[in-house]
Amino acid sequence: MASVVYLCAFLSFILKISLCDIPKCKIQQTFPLSGLYRSGDIMIGGIFEVSTKAVLQESLIQSKPGQWKCEGFDISLFQTVQAMVFAIEEINKDDSLLPNITMGYSLYDNCMKLPVALSAAAALIGGLDENILDYYCTGLPPVLAIIGDPASTHSIAISRILSLFGIPLISYYATCPCLSNKQEYPSFFRTIPSDAFQVMAIRDILRHYGWTWVGVVASDDDYGQYAVKTFSEEIKNFACIAFSETIPKINENLKVSKIANTIRESSAKVIVVFSSGSDLISLVKEIIHQNITGKQWIASEAWSTSHVLITMDIFKVFGGTLGISIHKGEISGFLEFLYKVHPNFNPTNKLVQQFWETIFKCKFKDIVNGTDWSDSKLCTGTEDIKATATAYTDVTELRASYNIYKAVYAIAYALHNFISCDAENNSFMNKTCRITNVQPWQVLYYLKKVNFTTHMGDRVAFDENGDALAIYDIVNWQESINGTVKIKTVGLYDRSLPTGQEINLKENEIFWNFNNQKSPESVCSRSCPPGMRKATRKGQPVCCFDCIPCAAGEISFEIDSLECIKCTSEFWPNSGRNECVLKEIEFLSYEDSMGITLTTTALSGACLSIGVLAVFIHYRNTPVVKANNSELSFLLLVSLILCFLCALCFIGQPSHLTCMIRHVLFGISFVLSVSCILVKTIVVIMAFKSTLPGHNIMKWFGTSQQRGTVFFFTFIQSLICIIWLTIAPPIPAKNSKYQNSKIIFECDIGSIAGFACLMGYIGLLTCISFLLAFLARNLPDTFNEAKFITFSMLIFCAVWITFIPAYLSTPGKYTVAVEIFAILASSFGLLFSIFAPKCYIILIRPELNTKKALMGRGESKK
Repeated sequence: MASVVYLCAFLSFILKISLCDIPKCKIQQTFPLSGLYRSGDIMIGGIFEVSTKAVLQESLIQSKPGQWKCEGFDISLFQTVQAMVFAIEEINKDDSLLPNITMGYSLYDNCMKLPVALSAAAALIGGLDENILDYYCTGLPPVLAIIGDPASTHSIAISRILSLFGIPLISYYATCPCLSNKQEYPSFFRTIPSDAFQVMAIRDILRHYGWTWVGVVASDDDYGQYAVKTFSEEIKNFACIAFSETIPKINENLKVSKIANTIRESSAKVIVVFSSGSDLISLVKEIIHQNITGKQWIASEAWSTSHVLITMDIFKVFGGTLGISIHKGEISGFLEFLYKVHPNFNPTNKLVQQFWETIFKCKFKDIVNGTDWSDSKLCTGTEDIKATATAYTDVTELRASYNIYKAVYAIAYALHNFISCDAENNSFMNKTCRITNVQPWQVLYYLKKVNFTTHMGDRVAFDENGDALAIYDIVNWQESINGTVKIKTVGLYDRSLPTGQEINLKENEIFWNFNNQKSPESVCSRSCPPGMRKATRKGQPVCCFDCIPCAAGEISFEIDSLECIKCTSEFWPNSGRNECVLKEIEFLSYEDSMGITLTTTALSGACLSIGVLAVFIHYRNTPVVKANNSELSFLLLVSLILCFLCALCFIGQPSHLTCMIRHVLFGISFVLSVSCILVKTIVVIMAFKSTLPGHNIMKWFGTSQQRGTVFFFTFIQSLICIIWLTIAPPIPAKNSKYQNSKIIFECDIGSIAGFACLMGYIGLLTCISFLLAFLARNLPDTFNEAKFITFSMLIFCAVWITFIPAYLSTPGKYTVAVEIFAILASSFGLLFSIFAPKCYIILIRPELNTKKALMGRGESKK
């Protein structure tokens, strides 16, 4: 037992000696970075854009590679650095959030160069200690999370490295949609919406104003190129890109001049630009140099609020620019904090010194020592920031700074949720939630679940892609009262609202930089109004088209319809061809002028026939009436009355009853009339034959036979009508074959054979009557009624022969009018041809209405 104890003691002694002899690892090279530092229990890193330019120092082959030297310190960008510092200081003072834990920070300036940004990331994850003793990685990492980088290209490169270690990177300005890919960037988050949402907002603005013909300009980086690609996809259904140009990263005057020429010569009035302000400045200067006006600029969030571009010289051309901007916020107490910044000479806080020298245009003594700075003003460190009026102290447009503020709080809430977790139910292998053991990958886990509300009332959360809620301000470049340029918020885009309500614009507050002070029109072809359709021009974009009227029977009720819709059978386009309306139902009615005229004529004919009948009845015992078979005359007049009245059945809206009656009454009444005329003709011939010796044939064709013959002929027509009505009767029908715009309400005859038999039978009797009357035209005057019958049949035949082509060639209600006209014309022809001479003798020359006068006329003729 004692030997075991001695052995353990010996091994422990040897191990301690071994560890003491292990050499310490030292960092061989550090990067000359400008930054800010404060120690804490837990450390947060930051990578920011502060200097706008970096120059690579020359290096010889005998020496180490040259380092980047940062120039062009921007005091407005230094405000974003201070936003992170302020948020951490505010959290440290909050007893409810991360109690008894102090947050520290270490942040660097990337000088807007990727190599510098990567150097800053390496410095953050490697730590600041020159000697590394913790070989077993049992302590806290140098940083638990990093806020930045604002550039999409930088964030892509940095995130690929950090994701290997599970270190969260929360960008406040990187908007490339590619960063939403969790397969490639699993540890990336952002408090600014993705460009995919920015493009949607710009798309909705274009759609809101009907701008369908736009030019696109983008920077030559991931931000610009991804935005153009997404933008093209979003607008392809309603708009077209007139041109697409890329701004070179290196200032090439020839290339920039070519882009400006393209913008000037393009017919597109609206130009969408995806670029940062620093990348765009060369093109802006060229556009001003060429004095390109009359364009409406749409700014992406990267330059819509850029202080580099907001000057009155630029405003003359770019005034009225509409832009998408990060949602503006308010940070209580931030302005007072900015005033409290004071320089110190700690090497880890170089940014404060550079800020002080830039804002007060001076140099610190310890920095200028040993160099001739006789023309430089020395900084005392007692200068008052409140005496300056710069973008640094402008807290009216807190956009990027507010995003940084939210990012710091997101990390704080993730850490707070970590230390508040249930040790028994957490998913971590060590089952502990102590802040001393927290690792970046654990912070990453809780960042995904962050959901809180800021002091301003804005909700902060990340979706499954690490993207923030998509809310944008819509800003407009306007001139302020004091003659400076101001960026005014004129609307809001909120992706969380229902479809069609995402965009809200204050139209009366927007400044349009055009003579008419109205929004411009930017279209390749004007929209096709309802009633027309678009026809794409061959070889041109779909936004360049011709407007073609819809074909007959078709409509379009939307603007820019791609095709016209055919109306159903009972509808027809209105005059504008934008609505299907019920077709006009046309029939010959009693209300229109033609119907009134034909009705009056028919009633006049019927009354005239009744008058003649009354005359004949009154003078039935006179020789003129008796000499021409008074019973047949009475029957003929009755049939003529029916002929006139049957015309009335053709007028008015067709019905089942009127359709059957009109043809039956027409066919029977006309057969009755023609039968009477035919029998009268036969009687005339037989009467003449009976005067010859030995030819007393009238006894075989007396009154009974004459009456029977008439009714026999009429019965045949009645039989035809009965068979027709039984098999396929005429019915009301709506006919749209002949006139597309109207429905002809007519009587469909049903059976063509039935109608043909009816008309053919009338035609047969008419021809026989005409033939017999023509053969008997030279008989003596006393008995000769054949001349009048011949003339009446000639009129009858002429009317109905001309009726056929007129009936077939006349459309609509005029078809019925032609038929009625034929009925009336033939009826009047029979009435006047046969009865006018007799009425003349009866009423005007009564002295001739005697047997002696009639016999005398007959003898004188002989």
